[in-house]
Amino acid sequence: MLDTTMPAPPPSAEGHNADDAALVRAAVSGDSGAYERIYRRHSPRLYAVLWRLCGGNAARAEDALQEAFLQAWRALPGFRFESSLGTWLHRLGVNAALMELRGQAGREADADVGWEALEQLPGPQRCAGTTLDLERALETLPPRARAVLVLHDIEGWKHQEIADQLQMAVGSSKAHLHRARGLLRAQLGEPA
Repeated sequence: MLDTTMPAPPPSAEGHNADDAALVRAAVSGDSGAYERIYRRHSPRLYAVLWRLCGGNAARAEDALQEAFLQAWRALPGFRFESSLGTWLHRLGVNAALMELRGQAGREADADVGWEALEQLPGPQRCAGTTLDLERALETLPPRARAVLVLHDIEGWKHQEIADQLQMAVGSSKAHLHRARGLLRAQLGEPA
């Protein structure tokens, strides 16, 4: 479970990449404290993304977060520093959340929406740049449309990356994004 009582580190700074590399090396050498520092540094931002992808369901977001860090622990010895550690962890987390979305396809969405979990995140980590109204509107989107919108508009993925990850055509990704934006505008009472 995400420990929201710990102060979050400042947003990624230049020194974090070098510090992350040292933490990775220490964790691979068996220093569990180093791995804990990796978790504490990267989990708040990753949780916010996973929370959005999981439609505001705190339990699913936490499951995806834990799965991502379990995968990271297993794969850390092979981490080649071709990207930043944060980017790599982010990919693992998004993949875990998307696997959950694929697994829930066709099932009813849970009634348990974890708004209180979002409200308890430290201010800067609380889905920066958005309001709770937007977060609640995101939750109402169909899962695939929500995933495309979050990945494209919030996380900055390209349509090809989204299409590959969600196993759809690039045109479908664009159509889902267009649909999601229209549904959000309607939810928020904005003109089309």
